[in-house]
Amino acid sequence: MASSTISTRDVDGTPVYSPAGDHLGHIDHLMIDKVSGKVAYAVMAFGGFLGMGEAHHPVPWPKLRFDTALNGYVTDITKDQLEGAPERPDDWQDNRDWATTFYGHYGVAPYWL
Repeated sequence: MASSTISTRDVDGTPVYSPAGDHLGHIDHLMIDKVSGKVAYAVMAFGGFLGMGEAHHPVPWPKLRFDTALNGYVTDITKDQLEGAPERPDDWQDNRDWATTFYGHYGVAPYWL
């Protein structure tokens, strides 16, 4: 039986695909709520060439589903949605107003609700 848990070191670098199987990027790192222990965001790297010009965008964890056939995550988030996401303020990691808008942009409830 496969384990139902995974180490963050195994998530970092995992590819992210569209439902059609197109490679969108990879998971750069996870942001975990210190108090609840819930994954708040997966920060996805996409675009650029050989790491140059690569953009990093937080993605709500519920928008990712692991696909064993692809050995990566699948999301229904489009490149346009990523590029049109609310601009991150300097305090984005602790800014609940921004996070509420951000989660709404992707159509999911914030992780703390």
